[in-house]
This record gives sequence, C-alpha cells and structure tokens, in this order.
Amino acid sequence: MADAARRIGWGGAILYWLYSLGVFVLLGGAWLTAAAGEPPRRIAAFTWARLIREAVADLLPFSQIGGIIVGTRTLIAQGVARPRVYASMIADMTTEMASQLLFTLFGLAAMASVLLGAHGAALRPALLGATAALIAIIALVVFGQRPLLALASRLAHRLVPAAAVGLEAVDAELSRIYSHRRHVALSFLFNLAGWVASAAGAWILLRLIGVPLPLLWVLAIESLIFTVRSVAFAVPGAIGFQEAAYVLVGPMFGLPPETALALSVAKRARDVAIGAPALLAWQVMAVRFTLSRRGARITD
Repeated sequence: MADAARRIGWGGAILYWLYSLGVFVLLGGAWLTAAAGEPPRRIAAFTWARLIREAVADLLPFSQIGGIIVGTRTLIAQGVARPRVYASMIADMTTEMASQLLFTLFGLAAMASVLLGAHGAALRPALLGATAALIAIIALVVFGQRPLLALASRLAHRLVPAAAVGLEAVDAELSRIYSHRRHVALSFLFNLAGWVASAAGAWILLRLIGVPLPLLWVLAIESLIFTVRSVAFAVPGAIGFQEAAYVLVGPMFGLPPETALALSVAKRARDVAIGAPALLAWQVMAVRFTLSRRGARITD
C-alpha cells in the first residue's frame, strides 16, 4: 500500500479528489431534477446538500440515515421549501437505487461472461444474494413509500395533528413530482451517470498506481462493490465490508488482493480529504444559521 501511495503521489491524489467533486455535481443534478420546479441556479445548493449527506454517512457514526437527515436539513437551510426537500429526496433516492440496480446487473453480467472457473463459481451465490437483498430494498422503497406516508399521516392525525399537515404536504408534493415523468427519467439518468462516473474514478486510481485494468472490468468490480456497500447501509461507511469485498471480487477480474486493498484505502483517504473540510464548513454554516434565527426572534 505504501508503494501504491508513492505512485499516486500528491498530484495524482488531488486530481482524483477534484474528479470526485465533479461526480457530486451529477448527483446534485439528479436531486435537483427530481425536485421538479426548482430553477437550475439551485444546482450549487443541491450539490452541497448531497456532498454533506455523503460526508456524514461516511465519516460520522450515523450511517446512511444520519446522512439523509443532515442532507435534507442542509437543503432546507438553503431556502428550499420543506415539503419539496423531503419529497424530492424520496424521489431521488428511488431513482438512485433503480439506476444502481441496472449498474449491478451489468456487473453480474460481466462476472458471468469473464469468470468461468471454480473461483468465480464459488463467489456467485454471495454476490447473487447481495443483489437479491438490494432488489428487495429497492422494491420496499418504490412500492412502500406512498403507503407508508399514508399510514404515517393517519397516525399523526390521531397523535400529533400539526405533524399530519406536514406529511400531507409531502405526499402531495411527491404526487406532483411523479407526475413530471420527464424529470423523474432525467433524475434516473443523472444518477446512473453518477454511478458510472464514480466507478470510473477507480479506473483513474489504478492507472495512477500503474495497473492498466480494462475500464469495463473496473466498472464491473465497482458495481459489485457498490452493491455490497448498499446492503451494508446500516454500517457507517460500510467499514470492513468494502475492504472484504475488494479482496474477494478484485482477483476475479485480475486485480491482485494487495492492489484491491490499496484501492479501497485510497478511496477512504478521498472520503476524508473531501468529507472532513465539508463537515467543518457545514458545522460553521449551521452555527451561523442558528445564531441568525435567534437574532431574528430577539428582534421580533
């Protein structure tokens, strides 16, 4: 791993970090597109909220759920209406998971075409099981979001009437968003481009290390790694799961275990290099937002 870090160097690392920031523009665009009606100039706000969501999920002990909560609050603080933030987040996550499923199926197809030996056959059940779990999660989100919102609204009407009004507003906004099918389709395409672009970043890293693995093989590896990370969504940053997946999946496509592990470590370093400053900036902005609201209350 030390040799891999030396080959990448600071110049290569900064190049990779800048490339990764560009990927977040695609992901922010997916969220913005899902929020049908928001002007394109909001792209910076949605990209920033998406970056914070990822940073919290990767670096803080709150897993993906915590990242989603902080990401939505960040966008609300940017002046986007609360019902639109929540509804667009649901729509964006739905298209994100649907596009990931397509990307995962590509990885499985590549694995089936490349690996015919016993080693690949031994790992197929585990990868197919992870894919089945991902499909189940996606089905739960896609088909369960509206009934769950309706159930939550009915419970809120009985327990907290004021909260029921907010849930009804989110449900109405979600219906409006899904009526704009072109926006939903564009969100899907933006998210799919985000998955592919993020996977291509690993190909750039391997090039910097000096491992000229074909781009399609790297995309296949990363699609399967992303699947494992998604299934392990309850673990912050999928710590341990990502590393084990690289060591198991990498050799199937000709990537030595030590190089696969170095690739995982380099991606972790990227997460810290981008996420830590983002979290610090978010904390400063959150404090300023809180102080400004207190000042406004005192003035009133």
